[in-house]
This record gives sequence, C-alpha cells and structure tokens, in this order.
Amino acid sequence: MDVMPASLDSLESTIKEIVARHGRSEHELLAILDDVQRAFGYLPENALIEVARNLDMPLGKVYGVATFYTLFSVEPVGEHVIRVCENAPCHLLGADTLIDVLSQELGIPMGGTTSCGKFTLKHTSCLGVCGVAPAIMIDDEVYGNLTPDDIPVILEKYR
Repeated sequence: MDVMPASLDSLESTIKEIVARHGRSEHELLAILDDVQRAFGYLPENALIEVARNLDMPLGKVYGVATFYTLFSVEPVGEHVIRVCENAPCHLLGADTLIDVLSQELGIPMGGTTSCGKFTLKHTSCLGVCGVAPAIMIDDEVYGNLTPDDIPVILEKYR
C-alpha cells in the first residue's frame, strides 16, 4: 500500500497527473478513482475534493460514486484487503463460515483491520464468480470453491 503524499501540493500534483492521463473526462471517474486508490491505498477526502475540482464535478457526485462501489474505500485499509462475497450463492454455500474463520485467524471483526495494518476484512456485494461460490478476493486475486480449511493456507501466502 502506498502512503499519503507528504504535502497537499504533492496530493494535488498526483491527482492532476491521474486526471490528465484519463483526459479530464467525467466518464472516466471510475478509472480515475481506481488510480487514486492505488496511489494512496484508499480515497482520502482531500483526494476526492481534488478529483471533483479537476473534473469540474460536484464533490457529492464523486463521493457518491466512491462510497457506492464496495471495491473503493474512503477510509484507510490494511496492506491486503480481503473481501468476502455476501450475495446469495456465496451466502448459501458457506460465506458466513468463511467469515468466522477469517475473523478468528486474523483476530478482527468484519470491517476491521489488524493492529499491524497487514489485513482488512470487508464484505462485498458480488465478485461475479457465482459458479465457484463461496468466494473471497484478496487484493486483486479471487479464490473460489472455498472451505474453512482453505483459509489458513491462503492467508499464509500474504503473511
């Protein structure tokens, strides 16, 4: 995870560069927010303000998009974000059990971040892999057809 720039000037410069790369187009808002989140590790308020200013959009619209999609975070997260699908197929096939094992293994509740800052555990509405339910996503990697016994093995890759 990258860290926040040391100064507001650095933040503004980073946002200007990202927005320019996407042609200052409102239609590129999702891609811009994705790049901003990759740059800072999450979407800090000052970054959202700068995105809105650079795109000449209302801050409310930018914030609404940033908070609507579960793959975006407006709060700091751990180095590795673990997302557990909560849609019906995953739920019916054991997502709750996976959450229990993840919480126990990491020592955090759903929505929490480990004290060392290594992991954040979050729900997500859908990963789009219903055929391999239950599923989780760690960073950009999806794991499906999971059992509780798979969780410690998967987590070891990230420790």
